[in-house]
Amino acid sequence: MRIIAVLLSFLAFVAQPAAAASSASLTDLEQQLSSLVAGKSADVGIAALDLNSGEKVSIKGNTPFPMASTVKVAVAALYLAQVDHGRRSLDDTINGYSARGLMARMLIHSDNRATDMLLKDLGGPRVLHDWLQDNGVTGLRVDRTIAQLLSDKRDLWDRRDSSTPTAMVDLLRRIYKAELIKPSSRNYLLDLMSRCETGKNRMKAMLPFGTPVEHKTGTLNGLADDVGFITLPDGRRIAVAIFARGGADRPRTIAETARAIYDGFKSTVTWPFRPALTAQ
Repeated sequence: MRIIAVLLSFLAFVAQPAAAASSASLTDLEQQLSSLVAGKSADVGIAALDLNSGEKVSIKGNTPFPMASTVKVAVAALYLAQVDHGRRSLDDTINGYSARGLMARMLIHSDNRATDMLLKDLGGPRVLHDWLQDNGVTGLRVDRTIAQLLSDKRDLWDRRDSSTPTAMVDLLRRIYKAELIKPSSRNYLLDLMSRCETGKNRMKAMLPFGTPVEHKTGTLNGLADDVGFITLPDGRRIAVAIFARGGADRPRTIAETARAIYDGFKSTVTWPFRPALTAQ
């Protein structure tokens, strides 16, 4: 019976749609993204959400991918939530460093040691995982510190420390809508993400010059991720998660995907149009 249950679960998984658009206006984008990833050797997962209209598109949106350093967005969100509730301060000292300084090193330079210092101070991976689950962020799991993840045998299909593209975009949405952290903390986090110095050949590479982007990359041998926000010329913000494992030329795949998302959402207009949420 157990073998039959496992087989049925597997068949249900492989039968899930590879792509899903929430409206007819994004059908062309869905088809373009499907064609793009079909021509790549990497296994690519994509999710993108218009934070104004709620329209979204995904490719393998419910398939788990390793988060790598994109988990640092969640670490920052939990720490800032603690600041919002008066339990911690950005001026607190952790192992001789200010939390503010560690946060900057984690998000701008993707410093792994700074990340693990913050994570340990918060109580470890389980505390972060439970906080996300308690706040309705499902499809994303945190199991190990960065040091543990890097020291373990590499398996790009390991469910530990993974997220589906849809779950990551939901985390970004909740951060942006100030559901997990206060607007002031959100603005602080977005400012740090806007200064991310890693992955310049990924999400930002093919976007029009000057396009505002707040993002965080993730990298392992055989894996390239990039997640964050892209702002369109009309002010709409798009939450984006792009994961690519295996194959070749993963950064270019991410860059091409981000540009397709930019162009696809830019061509859609939802009536009545409402300005995107502005940071306050």
